[in-house]
Parts: sequence; C-alpha cells; structure tokens
Amino acid sequence: MKHVTVVTPCFNEEENIEAVYNEARRVFSTIPGVTYDHLFIDNASTDATVSKLRSIAATDPAVSVIVNARNFGHIRSPMYGLMQAKGDAVILLVADLQDPPDLMRDFVEKWLAGAPIVIGVKPESKESALFFALRRMYYRLVTRIANVKLIQNFTGFGLYDRKIIEILRKIDDPYPYFRGLICEIGFDVVQLPYVQPRRKRGISKNNFYTLYDIAMLGITSHSKVPLRLAAIGGFFLSGVSLCLSLIYLVLKLMYWNSFTMGSAPMLIGLFFFSSVQLFFIGLLGEYVGAILTYAQRRPLVIERERINGIAASDDASSAAAEKSDSIAPAA
Repeated sequence: MKHVTVVTPCFNEEENIEAVYNEARRVFSTIPGVTYDHLFIDNASTDATVSKLRSIAATDPAVSVIVNARNFGHIRSPMYGLMQAKGDAVILLVADLQDPPDLMRDFVEKWLAGAPIVIGVKPESKESALFFALRRMYYRLVTRIANVKLIQNFTGFGLYDRKIIEILRKIDDPYPYFRGLICEIGFDVVQLPYVQPRRKRGISKNNFYTLYDIAMLGITSHSKVPLRLAAIGGFFLSGVSLCLSLIYLVLKLMYWNSFTMGSAPMLIGLFFFSSVQLFFIGLLGEYVGAILTYAQRRPLVIERERINGIAASDDASSAAAEKSDSIAPAA
C-alpha cells in the first residue's frame, strides 16, 4: 500500500489550521489503497496555531508537528518540511486553503499512473486583479530570462515522488527557489490547472519584502541575463556619452561665442548616470548576497520541538541532524 505525506507550512494560521487538517483527512478518506500522514511545520507562530496543532496531534496519530525555534521565512521552512516527510510521495499544501485540497485526489491518481511530479498551476485567480496581473508579469519575465524552462503560475502546490525528494536533498541548497529546482532537475511534470479562490479566513502573511525576496531569488538562482544586460547597458551608455561629448565639442568649436552648454544638461546627465549606477550596483548586490547565503551553508531551520514522534524517515533524520541543532524529545 502506498503512503503519502501531506506537508503544510504554517505561521499564525489559527483560523485555518483545523480546516486544512479536516480537508486533507476528508480527501484521503476517499482515495482507496493509499494511506497518509499530515506533517505541519510551524514557523514559530505567535497566536494559537501551535496549541491547536497539539490538540489535533493528541487525537490523531497520523498528524505530526515540527515547531521551529524562530520564524525562518517562507522559503526555508517549507523546504525543510519536505525533507522530513516519510511518504512514498509528498504533497505540499498551504494552510490558507487557497490551494484546493480536492485537487490532491487528482495528484495521487496521476502519481499512481506513473507521474513523478504532479503540480497545480493557477492560470486564474479570484484575488485582486491588479495583484494577479503583476504576478503574471513577473512569471512571464522570469520564464523568458531563465536558463531553464520555468513553469508559469506555479507556487509549489503539488505532489512529488520520493525519488524527487531525494534528488532535492542531494542538491542541499541553503536558500532554495523550490519552483525553479523542480524544473531544474528535468523530470516530466504533469500540470493540473485550477482557479485560486479568495482567502476566507485570516490575512496573508506575505508583504512587499517577502514577495520581493522570492522574486529576486527566482532571478538570481536561474538567470545571468540581468548581469549581461548591465554590462551591455554600460557599454551602450558609454558610447552615447562619447557621442554627445563629441557633438557638444563640434558645436562649441563652430559657434564659440553663441553656443553655451548650460547647467541643465549637466544636472540631468549626472542624475541619470548616477541612478543607472545605483541600479546596477543594487543588481550586482543581489547576486553577491545570493553567493554569501550559499557560502554560509546555514541549516534551513532549527527545530524547537517535534510533536507526535519523529516525522522523518531514518535517512531524512540523519541528514537533518547534520544540518541542525539537536532535536528536542517528542511531546
């Protein structure tokens, strides 16, 4: 009998945590021949999320919980949860129910038919039209400049076979762009479209910084095009500056007494080239920051405790032990 682990990252989701648990339980009760367990990885929530998870885990042995020592962010924590899953396949399901749990049934069906990766893509969304349009523009941009074929409108929601998880473990990226890694490894991906619903309870934990962080991570992890454009742009602008300088020199020599350059062109040129330099320096800084993060090789997360036993397989636990501090005894 096949076994699937559902991994749900959460942070301050006290209004949704019971609903997502009940939905996963309902869906898997309708899938014959497949067992499941549900692993929640909490990013040091400050509300009642952890206490509710304790209550759920106390009544259902299929539920286990990892509580992080602090908030390690929306990139590292989900990846660590995937690495700790013990199933023959792993499903990443967010806690806010904006990814439809019923689609997990189709994921499992495609997986049992032989697909190693089955994902959900959201070509439509009931969220803010402006926000969704900006998101689509980003997906199109990063898809065009990436050195691998990325999947548009894909946020990580999907099923991943055990062999995919083991490949990701070997990559051992301390700050992974998960959506890009799935495309990087090269396996065939089955895509199932869905319409993203509005969040019914609670508020999104994403803000401008978190969205900017993942956007820049996608670019710096999978494309050198911005650096090449900076080099080409610098060369082009230096040529334009040289041409303008020659034109001003010729005009001054021809009309020595009547031609005056004035201060406006100098000020405009100064501010323009200064802003271009700052932009290119900032872009270079993003790549340097990515290199620094990779060179530091810090663990994805540090655990505070695990609830309901050890969720990971023996191999996963050994790998995690090398990357994190000692694990507290199970509650």
